Amino acid sequence: MNSSTMTTTARDANLVLCHDCRKLTPRQPEASTDEAVCPRCGATLHLRKPGSLNRTWALVLTALILTFPANILPIMNVNYLGNAEASTIMDGIIYFFQEGSYGIGMVILTASILVPCFKIIGLILILLSIHFRWDSWMRHKALIFRIIEFIGRWSMLDIFVIALLQVLVNFTNITTITADIAAPYFVGVVISTMFAAITFDPRLLWDA
Repeated sequence: MNSSTMTTTARDANLVLCHDCRKLTPRQPEASTDEAVCPRCGATLHLRKPGSLNRTWALVLTALILTFPANILPIMNVNYLGNAEASTIMDGIIYFFQEGSYGIGMVILTASILVPCFKIIGLILILLSIHFRWDSWMRHKALIFRIIEFIGRWSMLDIFVIALLQVLVNFTNITTITADIAAPYFVGVVISTMFAAITFDPRLLWDA
């Protein structure tokens, strides 16, 4: 890399970013960052989020493990006139496709299968890139992380649909819909990936 393409980072300029209020603060050379506090909000200043990689790895692996019961076990139980029928996420997707409701089927497939898998695979790729110091496709990996951060808020769509159906389709002794055993696992996947994106410090990608 020649000098014309070199860039100066905040750390190079002796600046520390507050993780709470996002204020850039000059770092005091004589004091460690663990002793410095943000002049705006009083939070402890760190050059990078403490324990970011370890926490992110733990949360991503947790999400990966929970993905299997979340997709294999039934997530919804429909009781119609005393006949109970349990269905997995994939059963619901297949049902909507068979009924011709391709739009609903694609929404559930994307929100419940593709998005969680994309988030887990994307975060693992980024973490491996830092561990093995892969310096290619850096902007693309940064873009992947920004997408993961953005779509995290929409990951609870499946649970929201079940909760909505529980309220709307609840005719005692005729038809009832309840969440089944896979629901807590699916919620665990969503929460784990959301917190993994929150605890990860994307600047570590460029440091490596």
